[in-house]
Amino acid sequence: MEHQIQVTINGESRTYPEGTSYLAAAKEYQRQYKHDIVLATVDGKLKELNKRMNSGETVVFQTVADPTGFSAYRRSVVLLMLKAIQQVGGTEEAHRVCVRFAVSEGLYITMEGRTKVSAKFLSEIKSTMKELVKRDIVISKDSLETDKAIALFGRLGMADKEKLFHYRMASRVNVYSLDGFHDYFYGYMVPGTGYLKTFDLFPYDEGFVLQIPTAEQPGVISAFEPVEKLFQIQKESMKWSQLMEVTTVGDLNERVVNGGVNDLILIQEALQEKKIAQIAQRIAENPMKKLIMIAGPSSSGKTTFSHRLSIQLAANGLRPHPIPMDNYFLDREKTPRDEQGNYNFECLEALDVELFNENMADLLAGKEVELPVFNFRTGKREYKGNRLKLGEHDVLVIEGIHGLNDKLSHSLPKESKFKIYISALTQLNIDEHNRIPTTDGRLLRRIIRDARTRGTSAKETIAMWPSVRRGEENYIFPNQEEADVMFNSALIYELAALKTYAEPLLFGIERTAPEYVEAKRLLKFLDYFVSIPSENIPKNSILREFIGEGCFEA
Repeated sequence: MEHQIQVTINGESRTYPEGTSYLAAAKEYQRQYKHDIVLATVDGKLKELNKRMNSGETVVFQTVADPTGFSAYRRSVVLLMLKAIQQVGGTEEAHRVCVRFAVSEGLYITMEGRTKVSAKFLSEIKSTMKELVKRDIVISKDSLETDKAIALFGRLGMADKEKLFHYRMASRVNVYSLDGFHDYFYGYMVPGTGYLKTFDLFPYDEGFVLQIPTAEQPGVISAFEPVEKLFQIQKESMKWSQLMEVTTVGDLNERVVNGGVNDLILIQEALQEKKIAQIAQRIAENPMKKLIMIAGPSSSGKTTFSHRLSIQLAANGLRPHPIPMDNYFLDREKTPRDEQGNYNFECLEALDVELFNENMADLLAGKEVELPVFNFRTGKREYKGNRLKLGEHDVLVIEGIHGLNDKLSHSLPKESKFKIYISALTQLNIDEHNRIPTTDGRLLRRIIRDARTRGTSAKETIAMWPSVRRGEENYIFPNQEEADVMFNSALIYELAALKTYAEPLLFGIERTAPEYVEAKRLLKFLDYFVSIPSENIPKNSILREFIGEGCFEA
Protein backbone atom coordinates (compact mmCIF):
# COMPACT_ATOMS: atom_id res chain seq x y z
CA MET A 1 0.00 0.00 0.00
CA GLU A 2 1.42 3.39 -1.02
CA HIS A 3 2.23 5.92 1.69
CA GLN A 4 -0.10 8.91 2.12
CA ILE A 5 0.67 12.48 3.13
CA GLN A 6 -1.69 14.95 4.76
CA VAL A 7 -1.58 18.65 3.89
CA THR A 8 -3.76 21.70 4.45
CA ILE A 9 -4.67 23.58 1.27
CA ASN A 10 -6.57 26.86 1.54
CA GLY A 11 -7.66 25.83 5.04
CA GLU A 12 -8.88 22.40 3.91
CA SER A 13 -7.25 19.15 5.12
CA ARG A 14 -6.35 16.86 2.19
CA THR A 15 -4.69 13.47 1.76
CA TYR A 16 -2.50 12.62 -1.27
CA PRO A 17 -0.15 9.77 -2.29
CA GLU A 18 3.45 10.42 -1.25
CA GLY A 19 5.36 12.15 -4.07
CA THR A 20 2.40 14.24 -5.29
CA SER A 21 3.49 17.62 -6.65
CA TYR A 22 1.99 21.00 -5.82
CA LEU A 23 1.14 21.16 -9.52
CA ALA A 24 -1.13 18.11 -9.28
CA ALA A 25 -2.97 19.67 -6.33
CA ALA A 26 -3.11 23.05 -8.09
CA LYS A 27 -4.91 21.48 -11.05
CA GLU A 28 -7.60 20.23 -8.66
CA TYR A 29 -8.03 23.69 -7.16
CA GLN A 30 -7.72 25.72 -10.37
CA ARG A 31 -11.51 25.91 -10.86
CA GLN A 32 -11.74 27.94 -7.64
CA TYR A 33 -9.47 30.64 -9.13
CA LYS A 34 -10.14 33.17 -11.86
CA HIS A 35 -6.50 33.18 -13.00
CA ASP A 36 -3.79 30.53 -13.51
CA ILE A 37 -2.13 29.18 -10.37
CA VAL A 38 1.65 29.42 -10.91
CA LEU A 39 3.27 29.20 -7.45
CA ALA A 40 2.54 27.97 -3.93
CA THR A 41 3.25 29.54 -0.57
CA VAL A 42 4.12 26.66 1.76
CA ASP A 43 4.33 27.45 5.48
CA GLY A 44 5.11 31.04 4.50
CA LYS A 45 7.77 30.16 1.91
CA LEU A 46 7.40 30.33 -1.86
CA LYS A 47 7.68 27.07 -3.78
CA GLU A 48 7.52 26.18 -7.45
CA LEU A 49 4.68 23.89 -8.44
CA ASN A 50 6.90 21.13 -9.82
CA LYS A 51 8.19 20.42 -6.29
CA ARG A 52 6.74 17.56 -4.24
CA MET A 53 4.49 18.16 -1.25
CA ASN A 54 5.43 16.96 2.24
CA SER A 55 3.15 15.81 5.02
CA GLY A 56 2.05 18.43 7.52
CA GLU A 57 2.45 21.41 5.20
CA THR A 58 0.06 24.33 4.87
CA VAL A 59 -0.32 25.42 1.24
CA VAL A 60 -1.76 28.59 -0.27
CA PHE A 61 -1.70 29.00 -4.05
CA GLN A 62 -0.48 32.10 -5.90
CA THR A 63 -1.87 33.14 -9.30
CA VAL A 64 -0.58 35.45 -12.01
CA ALA A 65 -2.72 38.19 -10.42
CA ASP A 66 -0.57 38.06 -7.24
CA PRO A 67 2.69 40.06 -7.25
CA THR A 68 4.87 36.96 -6.80
CA GLY A 69 2.98 35.02 -9.46
CA PHE A 70 3.13 37.94 -11.89
CA SER A 71 6.90 38.22 -11.42
CA ALA A 72 7.27 34.49 -12.12
CA TYR A 73 5.23 34.90 -15.32
CA ARG A 74 7.39 37.82 -16.48
CA ARG A 75 10.66 35.95 -15.85
CA SER A 76 9.33 32.84 -17.57
CA VAL A 77 8.29 34.78 -20.69
CA VAL A 78 11.85 36.11 -20.96
CA LEU A 79 13.17 32.52 -20.86
CA LEU A 80 10.59 31.54 -23.49
CA MET A 81 11.74 34.42 -25.71
CA LEU A 82 15.42 33.50 -25.31
CA LYS A 83 14.70 29.89 -26.25
CA ALA A 84 12.81 31.08 -29.34
CA ILE A 85 15.70 33.34 -30.36
CA GLN A 86 18.10 30.43 -29.93
CA GLN A 87 15.86 28.24 -32.07
CA VAL A 88 15.54 30.86 -34.83
CA GLY A 89 19.01 32.43 -34.81
CA GLY A 90 21.27 30.10 -32.84
CA THR A 91 22.79 30.16 -29.35
CA GLU A 92 25.11 33.08 -30.13
CA GLU A 93 22.15 35.21 -31.11
CA ALA A 94 20.37 34.43 -27.82
CA HIS A 95 23.49 35.44 -25.89
CA ARG A 96 23.45 38.86 -27.56
CA VAL A 97 20.16 39.70 -25.86
CA CYS A 98 20.14 42.21 -23.01
CA VAL A 99 16.98 42.99 -21.04
CA ARG A 100 17.34 46.69 -20.25
CA PHE A 101 14.40 48.27 -18.41
CA ALA A 102 10.61 48.54 -18.24
CA VAL A 103 8.79 50.51 -20.94
CA SER A 104 5.02 50.73 -21.47
CA GLU A 105 3.76 47.46 -19.90
CA GLY A 106 6.75 45.49 -21.11
CA LEU A 107 10.53 45.23 -21.20
CA TYR A 108 12.89 47.10 -23.52
CA ILE A 109 15.42 44.67 -24.97
CA THR A 110 18.48 45.22 -27.16
CA MET A 111 20.73 42.85 -29.07
CA GLU A 112 24.47 43.43 -29.04
CA GLY A 113 25.75 44.31 -32.49
CA ARG A 114 22.34 45.42 -33.78
CA THR A 115 21.12 49.00 -33.97
CA LYS A 116 17.75 47.88 -35.33
CA VAL A 117 15.63 44.76 -34.88
CA SER A 118 13.36 44.05 -37.82
CA ALA A 119 9.65 43.34 -37.63
CA LYS A 120 10.28 40.22 -39.74
CA PHE A 121 12.75 38.83 -37.17
CA LEU A 122 10.33 39.56 -34.31
CA SER A 123 7.50 37.89 -36.22
CA GLU A 124 9.62 34.72 -36.47
CA ILE A 125 10.42 34.87 -32.76
CA LYS A 126 6.76 35.41 -31.83
CA SER A 127 5.62 32.45 -33.97
CA THR A 128 8.28 30.22 -32.40
CA MET A 129 7.27 31.32 -28.90
CA LYS A 130 3.65 30.39 -29.67
CA GLU A 131 4.75 26.95 -30.90
CA LEU A 132 6.69 26.40 -27.68
CA VAL A 133 3.60 27.42 -25.67
CA LYS A 134 1.47 24.87 -27.55
CA ARG A 135 3.99 22.14 -26.73
CA ASP A 136 3.67 22.95 -22.99
CA ILE A 137 7.32 22.13 -22.29
CA VAL A 138 8.35 21.74 -18.66
CA ILE A 139 10.66 24.44 -17.27
CA SER A 140 13.09 22.39 -15.20
CA LYS A 141 15.50 23.50 -12.51
CA ASP A 142 18.85 22.04 -11.43
CA SER A 143 20.79 23.05 -8.34
CA LEU A 144 24.50 23.21 -9.18
CA GLU A 145 27.51 23.87 -7.01
CA THR A 146 28.55 27.49 -7.57
CA ASP A 147 31.92 26.51 -9.09
CA LYS A 148 30.16 24.20 -11.55
CA ALA A 149 27.65 26.92 -12.43
CA ILE A 150 30.52 29.36 -13.10
CA ALA A 151 32.16 26.77 -15.37
CA LEU A 152 28.84 26.12 -17.16
CA PHE A 153 28.21 29.78 -17.89
CA GLY A 154 31.83 30.14 -19.00
CA ARG A 155 31.36 27.34 -21.54
CA LEU A 156 28.07 28.87 -22.70
CA GLY A 157 29.70 32.27 -23.24
CA MET A 158 27.53 34.00 -20.61
CA ALA A 159 30.29 36.23 -19.23
CA ASP A 160 27.97 38.39 -17.09
CA LYS A 161 26.69 35.35 -15.19
CA GLU A 162 30.18 33.89 -14.87
CA LYS A 163 31.33 37.15 -13.28
CA LEU A 164 28.19 37.45 -11.10
CA PHE A 165 28.68 34.12 -9.36
CA HIS A 166 32.39 34.61 -8.90
CA TYR A 167 31.50 37.11 -6.16
CA ARG A 168 28.57 35.23 -4.60
CA MET A 169 28.85 33.46 -1.23
CA ALA A 170 26.03 30.97 -1.83
CA SER A 171 27.27 27.40 -2.28
CA ARG A 172 24.72 26.48 -4.93
CA VAL A 173 23.05 28.10 -7.95
CA ASN A 174 19.68 27.27 -9.53
CA VAL A 175 19.95 26.86 -13.29
CA TYR A 176 16.76 26.70 -15.36
CA SER A 177 16.43 24.68 -18.56
CA LEU A 178 13.88 24.91 -21.36
CA ASP A 179 14.21 22.34 -24.13
CA GLY A 180 18.02 22.36 -23.94
CA PHE A 181 18.49 26.11 -23.35
CA HIS A 182 20.15 26.83 -19.97
CA ASP A 183 20.02 30.13 -18.08
CA TYR A 184 19.95 31.62 -14.60
CA PHE A 185 17.01 33.68 -13.34
CA TYR A 186 16.65 35.66 -10.15
CA GLY A 187 13.40 34.26 -8.76
CA TYR A 188 10.90 31.49 -9.34
CA MET A 189 9.39 30.30 -12.63
CA VAL A 190 6.06 28.90 -13.81
CA PRO A 191 5.87 25.10 -14.30
CA GLY A 192 5.93 25.10 -18.10
CA THR A 193 5.49 27.02 -21.33
CA GLY A 194 1.75 26.23 -21.50
CA TYR A 195 1.18 28.95 -18.88
CA LEU A 196 2.74 31.66 -21.09
CA LYS A 197 -0.02 32.31 -23.58
CA THR A 198 -0.11 36.12 -23.46
CA PHE A 199 2.70 38.31 -24.84
CA ASP A 200 3.61 40.43 -27.84
CA LEU A 201 6.73 41.85 -29.50
CA PHE A 202 7.17 45.35 -30.98
CA PRO A 203 10.21 46.92 -32.69
CA TYR A 204 11.20 50.05 -30.74
CA ASP A 205 14.17 52.41 -30.94
CA GLU A 206 17.38 50.35 -31.24
CA GLY A 207 15.78 47.15 -29.96
CA PHE A 208 12.31 45.85 -29.22
CA VAL A 209 9.72 45.59 -26.48
CA LEU A 210 8.45 42.32 -25.00
CA GLN A 211 4.94 43.33 -23.98
CA ILE A 212 3.30 41.31 -21.21
CA PRO A 213 0.04 41.55 -19.23
CA THR A 214 -0.19 43.36 -15.92
CA ALA A 215 -1.02 41.72 -12.59
CA GLU A 216 -4.28 43.72 -12.64
CA GLN A 217 -5.30 42.28 -16.04
CA PRO A 218 -3.69 38.87 -16.56
CA GLY A 219 -4.37 37.50 -20.01
CA VAL A 220 -4.76 40.97 -21.58
CA ILE A 221 -2.09 42.77 -23.58
CA SER A 222 -2.34 46.54 -23.29
CA ALA A 223 -1.74 48.77 -26.29
CA PHE A 224 1.95 49.62 -26.66
CA GLU A 225 2.17 53.22 -25.42
CA PRO A 226 5.79 54.22 -24.79
CA VAL A 227 6.42 57.22 -22.54
CA GLU A 228 9.04 58.96 -24.63
CA LYS A 229 10.53 61.37 -22.07
CA LEU A 230 10.92 58.63 -19.46
CA PHE A 231 12.41 56.28 -22.06
CA GLN A 232 15.03 58.85 -23.07
CA ILE A 233 16.14 59.48 -19.47
CA GLN A 234 16.43 55.72 -18.92
CA LYS A 235 18.42 55.40 -22.11
CA GLU A 236 20.70 58.26 -21.03
CA SER A 237 21.33 56.48 -17.71
CA MET A 238 22.09 53.27 -19.60
CA LYS A 239 24.70 55.18 -21.63
CA TRP A 240 26.19 56.53 -18.39
CA SER A 241 26.64 53.02 -17.04
CA GLN A 242 28.20 51.89 -20.32
CA LEU A 243 30.54 54.90 -20.21
CA MET A 244 31.68 53.85 -16.73
CA GLU A 245 31.88 50.18 -17.83
CA VAL A 246 29.56 49.14 -15.00
CA THR A 247 26.38 47.68 -16.49
CA THR A 248 25.90 44.62 -14.26
CA VAL A 249 26.29 43.66 -10.61
CA GLY A 250 29.34 41.60 -11.56
CA ASP A 251 30.97 44.71 -13.07
CA LEU A 252 30.25 46.68 -9.89
CA ASN A 253 31.60 43.93 -7.63
CA GLU A 254 34.77 43.74 -9.73
CA ARG A 255 35.25 47.49 -9.36
CA VAL A 256 34.74 47.26 -5.57
CA VAL A 257 37.16 44.34 -5.15
CA ASN A 258 39.84 45.99 -7.29
CA GLY A 259 39.70 49.26 -5.36
CA GLY A 260 38.11 51.44 -8.01
CA VAL A 261 34.80 52.19 -6.32
CA ASN A 262 35.77 55.64 -4.96
CA ASP A 263 36.41 56.98 -8.45
CA LEU A 264 33.09 55.44 -9.52
CA ILE A 265 31.29 57.25 -6.68
CA LEU A 266 32.86 60.59 -7.62
CA ILE A 267 32.11 60.21 -11.34
CA GLN A 268 28.48 59.22 -10.72
CA GLU A 269 27.95 62.10 -8.28
CA ALA A 270 29.59 64.51 -10.74
CA LEU A 271 27.27 63.36 -13.53
CA GLN A 272 24.26 64.03 -11.33
CA GLU A 273 25.55 67.44 -10.26
CA LYS A 274 26.17 68.34 -13.90
CA LYS A 275 22.59 67.39 -14.74
CA ILE A 276 21.20 69.48 -11.84
CA ALA A 277 23.32 72.44 -12.94
CA GLN A 278 21.94 72.14 -16.48
CA ILE A 279 18.37 72.14 -15.15
CA ALA A 280 19.09 75.24 -13.01
CA GLN A 281 20.64 77.07 -15.95
CA ARG A 282 17.62 76.28 -18.12
CA ILE A 283 15.32 77.77 -15.44
CA ALA A 284 17.53 80.84 -15.02
CA GLU A 285 17.47 81.53 -18.76
CA ASN A 286 13.69 82.00 -18.64
CA PRO A 287 12.72 84.74 -16.14
CA MET A 288 9.02 83.83 -16.56
CA LYS A 289 9.59 80.57 -14.66
CA LYS A 290 8.69 81.36 -11.05
CA LEU A 291 7.06 78.08 -9.92
CA ILE A 292 9.48 75.14 -9.98
CA MET A 293 7.19 72.11 -9.51
CA ILE A 294 8.95 68.90 -8.43
CA ALA A 295 7.20 65.52 -8.24
CA GLY A 296 8.18 61.87 -8.16
CA PRO A 297 7.40 58.55 -6.49
CA SER A 298 8.33 57.59 -2.93
CA SER A 299 12.03 57.53 -2.01
CA SER A 300 13.19 59.25 -5.18
CA GLY A 301 15.25 61.75 -3.19
CA LYS A 302 13.01 64.75 -3.86
CA THR A 303 14.10 66.61 -0.72
CA THR A 304 17.83 66.41 -1.41
CA PHE A 305 17.28 67.14 -5.08
CA SER A 306 15.31 70.27 -4.13
CA HIS A 307 18.19 71.45 -1.92
CA ARG A 308 20.81 70.80 -4.57
CA LEU A 309 18.72 72.45 -7.27
CA SER A 310 18.24 75.47 -4.99
CA ILE A 311 22.02 75.79 -4.59
CA GLN A 312 22.48 75.70 -8.35
CA LEU A 313 19.66 78.22 -8.83
CA ALA A 314 21.42 80.53 -6.36
CA ALA A 315 24.66 80.05 -8.30
CA ASN A 316 22.74 81.34 -11.34
CA GLY A 317 21.71 84.50 -9.51
CA LEU A 318 18.24 83.42 -8.37
CA ARG A 319 16.78 83.33 -4.85
CA PRO A 320 14.92 80.02 -4.32
CA HIS A 321 12.26 79.55 -1.63
CA PRO A 322 11.10 76.02 -0.71
CA ILE A 323 7.33 75.41 -0.59
CA PRO A 324 6.45 71.90 0.67
CA MET A 325 3.03 70.90 -0.65
CA ASP A 326 2.40 69.05 2.64
CA ASN A 327 1.76 72.45 4.23
CA TYR A 328 -1.43 72.67 2.18
CA PHE A 329 -3.03 69.54 3.61
CA LEU A 330 -6.61 69.98 4.74
CA ASP A 331 -7.26 69.75 8.46
CA ARG A 332 -7.39 66.09 9.43
CA GLU A 333 -11.17 65.87 9.91
CA LYS A 334 -11.70 67.17 6.34
CA THR A 335 -9.31 64.66 4.77
CA PRO A 336 -10.96 62.14 2.38
CA ARG A 337 -10.93 58.47 3.31
CA ASP A 338 -10.15 55.45 1.13
CA GLU A 339 -12.19 52.25 0.62
CA GLN A 340 -10.90 50.84 3.92
CA GLY A 341 -11.96 53.96 5.82
CA ASN A 342 -8.38 55.20 6.31
CA TYR A 343 -7.33 58.77 5.63
CA ASN A 344 -6.17 59.12 2.03
CA PHE A 345 -3.32 61.62 2.18
CA GLU A 346 -2.17 60.85 -1.37
CA CYS A 347 -5.21 61.99 -3.36
CA LEU A 348 -5.36 65.55 -4.69
CA GLU A 349 -8.52 66.15 -2.64
CA ALA A 350 -6.44 65.87 0.56
CA LEU A 351 -4.93 69.27 -0.32
CA ASP A 352 -6.49 72.72 -0.08
CA VAL A 353 -6.08 73.31 -3.81
CA GLU A 354 -7.95 76.62 -3.82
CA LEU A 355 -5.81 78.10 -1.03
CA PHE A 356 -2.65 76.98 -2.84
CA ASN A 357 -3.78 78.65 -6.07
CA GLU A 358 -4.79 81.82 -4.22
CA ASN A 359 -1.43 82.05 -2.40
CA MET A 360 0.64 81.37 -5.52
CA ALA A 361 -1.40 83.82 -7.65
CA ASP A 362 -0.92 86.55 -5.02
CA LEU A 363 2.84 85.88 -4.92
CA LEU A 364 3.06 86.06 -8.73
CA ALA A 365 1.16 89.37 -8.56
CA GLY A 366 3.80 90.80 -6.22
CA LYS A 367 1.70 90.64 -3.05
CA GLU A 368 3.03 89.63 0.36
CA VAL A 369 1.58 86.32 1.54
CA GLU A 370 1.67 84.52 4.88
CA LEU A 371 2.27 80.85 4.07
CA PRO A 372 0.75 78.03 6.14
CA VAL A 373 2.56 75.30 8.05
CA PHE A 374 0.86 71.96 8.63
CA ASN A 375 1.18 70.48 12.12
CA PHE A 376 1.21 66.71 11.60
CA ARG A 377 0.88 66.06 15.33
CA THR A 378 -2.40 67.98 15.70
CA GLY A 379 -3.56 67.48 12.11
CA LYS A 380 -4.18 71.22 11.77
CA ARG A 381 -2.94 73.98 9.50
CA GLU A 382 -1.14 76.78 11.40
CA TYR A 383 0.25 80.24 10.66
CA LYS A 384 3.56 81.18 12.28
CA GLY A 385 4.47 84.45 10.57
CA ASN A 386 6.13 82.84 7.54
CA ARG A 387 5.65 85.79 5.17
CA LEU A 388 6.96 85.97 1.61
CA LYS A 389 6.98 88.49 -1.21
CA LEU A 390 8.58 87.69 -4.55
CA GLY A 391 11.21 89.96 -6.03
CA GLU A 392 12.63 89.95 -9.54
CA HIS A 393 15.05 87.07 -8.87
CA ASP A 394 12.91 85.03 -6.46
CA VAL A 395 11.58 81.60 -7.48
CA LEU A 396 9.46 79.06 -5.59
CA VAL A 397 10.69 75.46 -5.35
CA ILE A 398 7.48 73.46 -4.80
CA GLU A 399 7.80 69.79 -3.87
CA GLY A 400 4.87 67.37 -3.73
CA ILE A 401 3.47 64.28 -5.44
CA HIS A 402 0.88 66.31 -7.41
CA GLY A 403 3.36 68.87 -8.74
CA LEU A 404 2.96 67.77 -12.37
CA ASN A 405 -0.84 67.66 -12.23
CA ASP A 406 -2.34 70.81 -13.74
CA LYS A 407 -5.41 70.36 -11.54
CA LEU A 408 -3.22 71.36 -8.59
CA SER A 409 -2.22 74.68 -10.19
CA HIS A 410 -5.28 75.12 -12.41
CA SER A 411 -5.52 78.93 -12.11
CA LEU A 412 -1.80 79.69 -12.48
CA PRO A 413 -0.32 80.76 -15.83
CA LYS A 414 1.37 77.91 -17.69
CA GLU A 415 4.35 80.09 -18.61
CA SER A 416 5.19 80.57 -14.92
CA LYS A 417 5.57 76.82 -14.26
CA PHE A 418 8.63 74.63 -14.76
CA LYS A 419 7.91 70.96 -14.05
CA ILE A 420 10.50 68.41 -12.95
CA TYR A 421 9.91 64.66 -12.60
CA ILE A 422 12.39 62.78 -10.43
CA SER A 423 12.62 59.03 -9.93
CA ALA A 424 15.25 56.44 -9.01
CA LEU A 425 15.54 54.51 -12.28
CA THR A 426 18.07 51.79 -11.56
CA GLN A 427 20.48 51.53 -14.50
CA LEU A 428 22.24 48.41 -13.22
CA ASN A 429 21.31 44.86 -14.25
CA ILE A 430 21.95 41.68 -12.26
CA ASP A 431 23.15 40.22 -15.55
CA GLU A 432 22.21 40.47 -19.21
CA HIS A 433 18.85 38.69 -18.75
CA ASN A 434 17.90 39.78 -15.20
CA ARG A 435 17.03 43.43 -14.70
CA ILE A 436 16.70 45.13 -11.33
CA PRO A 437 13.20 46.61 -10.91
CA THR A 438 13.36 50.29 -10.03
CA THR A 439 10.89 49.66 -7.22
CA ASP A 440 13.40 47.41 -5.42
CA GLY A 441 15.90 50.23 -5.08
CA ARG A 442 13.23 52.64 -3.85
CA LEU A 443 11.83 50.12 -1.38
CA LEU A 444 15.29 49.51 0.13
CA ARG A 445 15.84 53.27 0.38
CA ARG A 446 12.52 53.68 2.18
CA ILE A 447 13.09 50.75 4.58
CA ILE A 448 16.38 52.32 5.67
CA ARG A 449 15.08 55.89 5.94
CA ASP A 450 11.85 54.94 7.74
CA ALA A 451 13.77 52.93 10.33
CA ARG A 452 16.26 55.75 10.87
CA THR A 453 13.96 58.78 10.92
CA ARG A 454 10.50 57.48 11.84
CA GLY A 455 11.17 54.40 13.95
CA THR A 456 9.21 52.31 11.45
CA SER A 457 10.24 48.66 11.17
CA ALA A 458 11.11 47.00 7.87
CA LYS A 459 8.06 44.80 8.37
CA GLU A 460 5.78 47.85 8.60
CA THR A 461 7.37 49.51 5.56
CA ILE A 462 6.99 46.36 3.44
CA ALA A 463 3.36 45.99 4.57
CA MET A 464 2.67 49.60 3.58
CA TRP A 465 4.48 49.43 0.23
CA PRO A 466 1.57 48.11 -1.91
CA SER A 467 -0.56 51.07 -0.79
CA VAL A 468 2.27 53.48 -1.60
CA ARG A 469 2.62 51.90 -5.05
CA ARG A 470 -1.12 52.24 -5.71
CA GLY A 471 -0.89 55.94 -4.87
CA GLU A 472 1.99 56.34 -7.33
CA GLU A 473 0.08 54.53 -10.07
CA ASN A 474 -2.97 56.74 -9.49
CA TYR A 475 -1.45 60.15 -8.84
CA ILE A 476 2.14 60.35 -10.08
CA PHE A 477 2.86 58.13 -13.08
CA PRO A 478 -0.11 59.37 -15.19
CA ASN A 479 1.38 62.89 -15.13
CA GLN A 480 5.08 62.09 -15.56
CA GLU A 481 5.17 62.98 -19.27
CA GLU A 482 3.93 66.49 -18.36
CA ALA A 483 7.40 67.27 -17.03
CA ASP A 484 9.65 69.80 -18.76
CA VAL A 485 12.63 67.77 -17.61
CA MET A 486 13.25 64.42 -15.92
CA PHE A 487 15.99 63.52 -13.45
CA ASN A 488 17.20 60.05 -12.54
CA SER A 489 18.26 59.99 -8.89
CA ALA A 490 19.53 56.38 -8.89
CA LEU A 491 23.25 55.95 -8.25
CA ILE A 492 25.04 53.08 -9.92
CA TYR A 493 26.89 52.15 -6.72
CA GLU A 494 24.05 52.66 -4.24
CA LEU A 495 22.80 49.08 -3.75
CA ALA A 496 26.27 48.02 -2.61
CA ALA A 497 26.13 50.83 -0.03
CA LEU A 498 22.53 50.21 1.02
CA LYS A 499 23.26 46.51 1.67
CA THR A 500 24.99 47.18 5.01
CA TYR A 501 22.04 49.22 6.28
CA ALA A 502 19.20 47.08 4.92
CA GLU A 503 20.30 43.56 5.86
CA PRO A 504 19.95 43.89 9.67
CA LEU A 505 16.48 45.44 9.25
CA LEU A 506 15.32 42.66 6.93
CA PHE A 507 16.76 39.90 9.11
CA GLY A 508 14.66 41.35 11.93
CA ILE A 509 11.41 40.21 10.29
CA GLU A 510 10.18 37.00 11.87
CA ARG A 511 9.74 33.99 9.59
CA THR A 512 6.05 33.66 10.45
CA ALA A 513 5.22 37.20 9.27
CA PRO A 514 3.48 37.67 5.90
CA GLU A 515 6.21 40.17 5.01
CA TYR A 516 8.95 37.56 5.44
CA VAL A 517 8.59 36.31 1.83
CA GLU A 518 9.43 39.78 0.50
CA ALA A 519 12.21 40.24 3.08
CA LYS A 520 13.77 36.93 2.05
CA ARG A 521 13.63 37.94 -1.62
CA LEU A 522 15.35 41.25 -0.88
CA LEU A 523 18.02 39.52 1.23
CA LYS A 524 18.72 37.09 -1.59
CA PHE A 525 18.94 40.04 -3.96
CA LEU A 526 21.39 41.93 -1.72
CA ASP A 527 23.55 38.80 -1.49
CA TYR A 528 24.67 39.47 -5.08
CA PHE A 529 26.50 42.63 -4.00
CA VAL A 530 29.91 43.13 -2.44
CA SER A 531 29.18 45.83 0.13
CA ILE A 532 30.98 49.18 0.21
CA PRO A 533 31.51 51.53 3.18
CA SER A 534 29.67 54.84 3.24
CA GLU A 535 32.52 57.13 4.39
CA ASN A 536 33.39 58.29 0.89
CA ILE A 537 29.81 59.06 -0.17
CA PRO A 538 29.58 62.89 -0.39
CA LYS A 539 27.56 64.66 2.28
CA ASN A 540 25.29 66.22 -0.36
CA SER A 541 24.62 62.90 -2.12
CA ILE A 542 20.98 61.94 -2.66
CA LEU A 543 21.85 58.67 -0.92
CA ARG A 544 22.49 60.60 2.32
CA GLU A 545 18.76 61.37 2.51
CA PHE A 546 18.29 57.68 3.31
CA ILE A 547 21.45 56.51 5.12
CA GLY A 548 21.93 59.73 7.10
CA GLU A 549 24.79 62.13 7.94
CA GLY A 550 23.96 64.40 5.01
CA CYS A 551 24.57 68.13 4.97
CA PHE A 552 20.89 68.91 4.33
CA GLU A 553 19.50 67.18 7.43
CA ALA A 554 17.71 69.38 9.95
